[in-house]
Amino acid sequence: MQVRDVMTRRVIAVAADDTILNAAQTMLQNTISGLPVTDAAGNLVGVVTEGDFLRRAELGTQRRRPRWLEFLIGPGRLADEYVRTCGRKVQEVMTEDPCTIAEDDALENAVDLMERRRIKRLPVLRDGKMVGIISRSNLMRALVSLARDAQAPAGDDGAIRSAILAALGQQGWALGIEAVVKGGVVELWGTVMDDRERRACVVACENIAGVRQVHDHLVWVEPMSGMAFASAEDEAKGPAQASAAV
Repeated sequence: MQVRDVMTRRVIAVAADDTILNAAQTMLQNTISGLPVTDAAGNLVGVVTEGDFLRRAELGTQRRRPRWLEFLIGPGRLADEYVRTCGRKVQEVMTEDPCTIAEDDALENAVDLMERRRIKRLPVLRDGKMVGIISRSNLMRALVSLARDAQAPAGDDGAIRSAILAALGQQGWALGIEAVVKGGVVELWGTVMDDRERRACVVACENIAGVRQVHDHLVWVEPMSGMAFASAEDEAKGPAQASAAV
């Protein structure tokens, strides 16, 4: 998928010379946490977010430091913080030169940028002009839409078992896992060397169309001690069942 497939095309922006009060009101009215900032020609010049309003003189939340630390920080940085704390215009508190992405970029690239830069939204550009914005909420909506239609038609138990084994066979941590399927109910058997692999095996089964329920009979063998531990499900059924699983 590409960015254009999930981005919001109707972009709500704010002017660089607008007031921070108007920017904050726009965010609240539209239930969004950030806005792209444009100049008089409509060019993207920055991004303003909720985070830019946290350290404000009106709230009494501006940074306060000991004198010795202010001396080490230097007057330049202190002056910059003062502007961001007391500035009245969006251009005085916004983040300049925001990270952007092209509309034909892969969705994976957008997610990678959001993770690496720890940001929630990316303005989308076409030939240098902003044509949309992609945010985490866009990704969530895409996930919901795709998940609703993702399941293939359920097959018989044999087809379900084959699909499960094929899915597990693609994972290096799921070697030697067996599955028995009856009426869409899966019984997982085998040995795992890390208890986290147990949940991963169950999730792999749950993603197969036609699976109604998964019973975990996997045994975790702790590599250092060689001790074997039955699943919580088998432990709950009593010593006899747990011993059978082990």
